[in-house]
Amino acid sequence: MKSSSYSPWAAQAASLKLSIARHPRRIMAGIGALLLGTGVTAFGIAPLAPDASQLPVRQVVEALDTGTEGARIEILPASSTPWVLYRTDSTRSDDTLQSLLTRLGINDPAAITQLRNTPHIRQIVGRSGRLVHAEANERQELQRLTARWANADGKTFQRLVVESTPQGLQSRLETGTLTASARLGSGVIRSSLFAATDAAGIPDSVAIQLAEMFSSDIDFRRDLRQGDRFTVVYESLEADGEPMTVGRVLSAEFINGGRAFDAVWFEAPGHKGGYYNFAGESARRFYLSSPLEFSRVSSGYGMRFHPVTGQHKAHLGVDYAAPTGTPVRTVGDGTVEFAGVQGGYGNVIYVRHRNNQVTVYAHLSRIFVRKGQRVDQGERIGAVGSTGVSTGPHLHFEFRDNGQHRDPLVIARQSEAIRLPAELRPAFEAVAQQQRITLEAAANLQQASAQ
Repeated sequence: MKSSSYSPWAAQAASLKLSIARHPRRIMAGIGALLLGTGVTAFGIAPLAPDASQLPVRQVVEALDTGTEGARIEILPASSTPWVLYRTDSTRSDDTLQSLLTRLGINDPAAITQLRNTPHIRQIVGRSGRLVHAEANERQELQRLTARWANADGKTFQRLVVESTPQGLQSRLETGTLTASARLGSGVIRSSLFAATDAAGIPDSVAIQLAEMFSSDIDFRRDLRQGDRFTVVYESLEADGEPMTVGRVLSAEFINGGRAFDAVWFEAPGHKGGYYNFAGESARRFYLSSPLEFSRVSSGYGMRFHPVTGQHKAHLGVDYAAPTGTPVRTVGDGTVEFAGVQGGYGNVIYVRHRNNQVTVYAHLSRIFVRKGQRVDQGERIGAVGSTGVSTGPHLHFEFRDNGQHRDPLVIARQSEAIRLPAELRPAFEAVAQQQRITLEAAANLQQASAQ
């Protein structure tokens, strides 16, 4: 026997059953509207109701008969317009054509058979990091596939297009021009530069450029402090609106130990581009601080325990731990004095610079230059190896001033900066002013996000 407090609901339920039997679709639509309305009403009056946790819990079950066997509610209206399903993913080095299309939501054996014989398809299968966009119909059959990737020149990209036609899948390979847009980034040093850029979503190539730009003022292996911060503006190179790769850092500010350092890229027609601070002083010095791109120092200049002989002796250079094959560059303009094999140095290169100064690059796996060849600062001259007396892959680097060994890191910092030509000053000021405004915007974004 049901409680009298439920009798009105029982009467309404009986009436509802009769109405549904006569007009199933109309009544079900009305139920939906009623439930939606009561939901809104309940939200409005809930604060005035008793605490729900104190109310008794009861279960009421009523059988609902639609009255018409096989009656159904149409959820979606029928449409003559075909569906198009879109999906985008990046290729992986271990991809097969089957695995790539499966990940893209394509279930089309006929398309797979045709694609295996389609020109240019090997440009994406088995190559990692290439952006692929697929379009399929409601049966998951391939309608269109587009892939894009940047070329090595950093200026153009390739676009592979595969389309379904009455004659089957047709493909074409197109070349487009990358467009550059400015991206802002900022970060705070907690442990390392790479950890900070990772946390800020900034690519590793930007971190490497930052270390290169400020290497004459900051030793990123020893001088970084917790709480140091940076802001950076860099190029994002895009293809059809999709980011493909990262270009050059346009400007940056780095605050290290309370001291602020800034740099802006400036390149005038007919002149070699470079980084200058906002006062117009070049960040480029006659000697780079490192013959490798931002690698850790495994053994510094001075006394040390020799890992091969087991004796304490002076280490008259700097060792850079790096994998075999890592490019080695000359730290300054000069002429190759020796390139070949020499005792414990193994494969070694001597480069003579101005004022009777010489740099030495030892234990190389490969040598890319020859004796008497002129080399420019930053030019690749060899590759890291473990030839000669060596316990593992690394570069041994020395700086000799008039035959005397000197600490290369000290020499790099003390070398003269290259000044901006006076006739380029007005053009530089215009670029510097614009980049200063952009950097301030990046710094404000960092402050706003921190708050």
